[in-house]
Amino acid sequence: MTDRIVHVLGAGLAGSAAAHAAAAAGVPVRLYEMRPDRMTPAHRTGLPAELVCSNSLGGEGRTQAKGLLQAEMRAAGCLILEAAEEARVPAGGALAVDREVFSRKVEEGLRALPSVERIGCECEDLPAEGPVVLATGPLTGDSLAGRLRERLGEAFLRFHDAAAPVVLGESLDREVVFAGGRWGKGEDYLNCPLEEESYRRLHDLLERGRRHAPHDWEDLSFFEGCMPIEELARRGFDTPRFGPLRPRGLVDPRTGREPFAVVQLRREDKEGRMWSLVGFQTGLKWGDQKECVRAIPGLERAEIVRYGVMHRNTYLNAPRLCDEALRLRVDPRVHVAGVLAGVEGYLESAATGWLAGRNAARRLRDLEPALPPPESMLGGLLRFLRQADPEGFQPMNANWGLVPPAGVSGPKRIRREAMFTRGLAAFRAWLESSRP
Repeated sequence: MTDRIVHVLGAGLAGSAAAHAAAAAGVPVRLYEMRPDRMTPAHRTGLPAELVCSNSLGGEGRTQAKGLLQAEMRAAGCLILEAAEEARVPAGGALAVDREVFSRKVEEGLRALPSVERIGCECEDLPAEGPVVLATGPLTGDSLAGRLRERLGEAFLRFHDAAAPVVLGESLDREVVFAGGRWGKGEDYLNCPLEEESYRRLHDLLERGRRHAPHDWEDLSFFEGCMPIEELARRGFDTPRFGPLRPRGLVDPRTGREPFAVVQLRREDKEGRMWSLVGFQTGLKWGDQKECVRAIPGLERAEIVRYGVMHRNTYLNAPRLCDEALRLRVDPRVHVAGVLAGVEGYLESAATGWLAGRNAARRLRDLEPALPPPESMLGGLLRFLRQADPEGFQPMNANWGLVPPAGVSGPKRIRREAMFTRGLAAFRAWLESSRP
């Protein structure tokens, strides 16, 4: 009977985490995914949890907000964090992964649980019975989106997201490109130094570059945390170099001083064969992208192995449409997760997916949803989604503003570490007291 099965729609990061969490709790799961039979403008494979933008799950450590959320998901046994550890590539203070290795590790984790039944099809409506995890992501199919819109009585909100170009490592000019992290923190990044003249040329190319916008995109509103580099350039001459191209703490060994601006490169794979341009997500036409990339010192002969793409993100107005457990108010058996729930970021999507799968399993056992404590980062995210102003609602990343202060005085590092320690301890205690 389908009313005794957790149905998970979508095998992205949120859906994969949800299916694994529900199955690990001992309940049967059906995981639906339309890829590869039907692809999206952003995806390239049929693998679960494919990363379509950056390959980073955010900064690590006890002073990082994403570091706390990573620690919570490690404690929870979230499949996404387990796969990320196995697919890790050097990235300074960030948790970055080899994309293909990562997706294959997620695939292995799902296949290791026989209670997860994989179904390859596009869902045009919600299953009629049983708990549902709605994790179809930012590119939800038109048929399902239309059905949801009919039920909710309100159109989805939309914004646009972009990915950065990836270049072949062997095509970099190592006489110009130098290794190093800002303020001497490691050598996991490569840096392309720009003096004022080369920066001015790059800025001009970005500012007048032709934007690739599919005809069915209604507007061009972007999430501020993933702003295309050309949009930053159009905001002003200095905007990129005080943003993702800031040179602070980086010294060009050829000159012995900070450049005017810097384009950083981050590994895409463990071997360092491919490198992505950090903060250089773009929606420019490919010819213009190539011209911009090759205007960067050290990348004059760069071979672009993947161009940046811009794609539409769709999400719900969570404060208006969902309850405190991210269930649809009009149908509480439907748990919403990932970008569709109003979070932004791989890690945040995985965490809400994990929680949705866990609570869907609890529903099968006639238990109420379990909500993480407000001191935890996941609890803070849920609190924001519940209490945010529905007018002008925008997706949210993990950040320290989501959790209450720890009541510790001193430098920021000390205060952040106290919030980390308190939040992780509260989350672990909650895990033990709320198992399905």
